[in-house]
Formats: sequence, structure tokens, C-alpha cells
Amino acid sequence: MTDVVLRPYEAADRPAVRRICHVTGYMGGPAAWYWRDAASFADLFTGYYTDEEPGSASVCEIDGDVAGYLLGCADSRTVTDPARVFGRSLLRRALVVRPGTAGLVWRSIGDAVAAGVRRQQLPPSSVVDARWPAHLHVDLLPVARGRGVGASLVRHWLERLRSASVAGCHLQTLSENTTALSFFEAMGFTREGDAVLVPGLRTPDGGRHHVQLMVQPL
Repeated sequence: MTDVVLRPYEAADRPAVRRICHVTGYMGGPAAWYWRDAASFADLFTGYYTDEEPGSASVCEIDGDVAGYLLGCADSRTVTDPARVFGRSLLRRALVVRPGTAGLVWRSIGDAVAAGVRRQQLPPSSVVDARWPAHLHVDLLPVARGRGVGASLVRHWLERLRSASVAGCHLQTLSENTTALSFFEAMGFTREGDAVLVPGLRTPDGGRHHVQLMVQPL
């Protein structure tokens, strides 16, 4: 029997959280095939939460090793705009010429320009809405899946928000990730609006991806 423990995030968990972010960063699988630079990937998706709002994060330990996490934010207005984080990484880590990131960066620019010409909507870098001011990110290694860990992490987070009288919570996920959509719908989230094309990101066979906003009033 493995020992599963859910507990608050601690500063010593930061390296594990950053690693898990990258190895689960494509619909639960590794992100390295499209974004090889793990440091900039983790900066974008975990940096604010581990460094600025660690009290809203929780982790799952299995046999003493961190195997998953929920990173939360109670008020999305406080989060550093992901576009700014991305822009800093472009300069500091030379992403526009770095092997393993340059292709996606230039494709993102091309897609954004094309969307502007066609007057197509682009997904927001962040969502700020008084109806659901909080948001979350949850990622689990395969060893932690199918054990109710994700549901426990989400329930605990939503209970914390309710006790703090937060109006609601949102998240964004790829609409092609049907497993994630089903999971969050089972947790009480509903789809808000239409899914929007993601600039730059492609499936392994070249197809397009869309981002879906999901919300839950509390």
C-alpha cells in the first residue's frame, strides 16, 4: 500500500512542482516535445503561485515524494500578467532563438498576426471577472491519478474559497483535453463561452488547439 498525503505547499517543494509542471504540461503528458526549456515553462505556469501566493497551494505526496499539486489564486487581479512573464523569458532566455522554443514563439507571432487580420478572437493571457475572481491549476503525475487525489485537492480549494466568501472560481483548459473537461465538470465547473484558438500551439500531428474557460460560482 502506498502512502498518500495531501498537505500545504512548502518552499522545499518548489523544484518538484516545477518539474511536474513540465512533465505534465501537455494534456497530462510531457511538454518537452513543443517547449524544451523547462525553466521558462515553469516560470510561466508556476512562478507566481510558488513565489508570491504559496499559501494558496497544496501538494500530494506519495511515499514521501511530491506527485502532484494544486496552485491557486484567490484574486486573479494580483497575478503578474503571463504575457509579461513570457516577455521577460523571451529576453532572458533567448526563447526566439533557443532550440526547442523558437518554433512555437515564431508560430505564435504568426498566428496572432493572422488572427488580427481576420479579426478573430485570441484567448486572454489572464481572466479577471468579479463573478469568479479565483482560479486554479492542478497537475498530477501518473502515479497519483485514479486515486481521487485531484478531486480532493479541488474540493479543498473550493471549500477554502467558500469560507473566505469568494464569489467564484475559474480555470482554463484545452478543449481537446476531454479528460480534463469531464473531470472539472464533475467538480461543478461549467463551460463559459466558446473555445478560442490558441496561437502557436499545435497537436503532434499539426492540428490546432483551443482554450476553454470553465467557471463555478461559489
